[in-house]
Amino acid sequence: MKVVFMGTPDFSVGTLEALVEAGYEITGVVTQPDKPKGRGKQMMPTPVKEAAEKHGLPVYQPRRVRYAEAIEKIREMEPDVIVVVAFGQIITKEILEMPKYGCINVHASLLPAYRGAAPIQWAVMNGDQVSGVTIMKMDEGIDTGEMLSKVEIPLASDETGGSLFDKLSAAGAKLLVETLPKIEKGEITPEKQPKESTTAYARMIKKEDGRIDWTKSAIEIERQIRAMSPWPSAFTKVNGKNLKIWDAKVIAMLGGNLFSKIPGQDPTKNAGKVWVADETGLHVKTGDGILVIEELQLEGKKRMKIADFLRGYSIEPGTRLGE
Repeated sequence: MKVVFMGTPDFSVGTLEALVEAGYEITGVVTQPDKPKGRGKQMMPTPVKEAAEKHGLPVYQPRRVRYAEAIEKIREMEPDVIVVVAFGQIITKEILEMPKYGCINVHASLLPAYRGAAPIQWAVMNGDQVSGVTIMKMDEGIDTGEMLSKVEIPLASDETGGSLFDKLSAAGAKLLVETLPKIEKGEITPEKQPKESTTAYARMIKKEDGRIDWTKSAIEIERQIRAMSPWPSAFTKVNGKNLKIWDAKVIAMLGGNLFSKIPGQDPTKNAGKVWVADETGLHVKTGDGILVIEELQLEGKKRMKIADFLRGYSIEPGTRLGE
């Protein structure tokens, strides 16, 4: 079985490595063009390009895969199957119909949940207890193709976007190399997806998604902190300076349970105010509950545990974060 691999970021690399290790004939690796990075704007290859070159695989980097020149180049690779993992461009109908076994996608969710570009972060943000990977045969829709196989992955209570990324990348690579032989032998009965997703569309994460709204509940903010780690990171302001929050926990309100409300008071009135600032953490009032910040990073400084941070920077009780 001749395989053409299409992928770009770190998430894709595990699957490419698994295909190499399984002995597949990879006739071409298609990835996004090199991009300038850093202050010096040095051109940097994609993680998939680096992995492909390490194995001596031919790499093709079209500016737009829909262009006739790119379609013809992929046709010359004579794929029996095209494996697509986070490639980053829309695959045209002409390419979808090119290989004998179609274009097979590794998607980091249990479809039809979380169609879209950022299923991993949204699963953590929404407090899901289980995520997973779906192998599907691509069609012209966005993550709407027939499902071929799935694997479930439970989320830990301290799961971050980064840790779930690693788990699903490894699980997707393993599942793909288990699924491809079954596709070739005709042992899989494809399962159609329902028209509607079971969740909201998992749109791409923007830097602004990391901004903390202190009127939300402590539970929601704690999930946001984990979902946005390592990028774009959850952030707020303290005394006009940017402050990244890396680790926090939720505790109950004094004298009551987490969701207790005081009659006649607006629980969001003091949202963002620091209640306690000591070696146990920054205890911050939210719209519902107290969030204890245990690890943070002030702009221009390194990431620190709260006790180390407070040795060099004073935050008084009553300080309002976000200002």
